[in-house]
Amino acid sequence: MKPTSSTAIPNSKPTKVTKPTPDIQEQIRLRAYGLYEQRGREGYELDDWLQAEAEVTQQKAKTVAK
Repeated sequence: MKPTSSTAIPNSKPTKVTKPTPDIQEQIRLRAYGLYEQRGREGYELDDWLQAEAEVTQQKAKTVAK
């Protein structure tokens, strides 16, 4: 039996990916830079960006939920 190339999950809905607004991107950028400075200006820019993105989007979600 040959494996199929389809990786679709039955009955799954596509996830909508939204692009951050320029305001949110700026907030993420500033937070990522702050994390970089806290680290002593060492590498790990991707880790800093992902942490900043998570923090900013969590704050936005809390604000919208109120």
